[in-house]
Amino acid sequence: MEFNITPEQLKELLANREKVRVIDVREREEWDFGHLAEAELFPLSRFRESQEELMQVEDLIVVYCHHGIRSAGVCSQLRYLGKDNVLNLAGGIDRWSAEVDPSMPTYSTTS
Repeated sequence: MEFNITPEQLKELLANREKVRVIDVREREEWDFGHLAEAELFPLSRFRESQEELMQVEDLIVVYCHHGIRSAGVCSQLRYLGKDNVLNLAGGIDRWSAEVDPSMPTYSTTS
């Protein structure tokens, strides 16, 4: 089952003011470097603590990380627990920066 959403698709949902919760599962240091304005921070290292809250969300949930690997794992876990309204941002914030918002800092800009 496909559970990815592209950056362009997420941009469209946000522009249309669709009911969507954007969840960043990176760690605080990554969040502080740059994140989507609409996002909420739910670090992967504390996923067990926030899992119950996410299971109660009725709106669409879009989860992202740096490249989409950690967030795909979170989506898989939530779907395993019965949460159907969860999507992974394919390519993560890195792809978002490349395709939607070039002003978003990328990890390579810190070198």
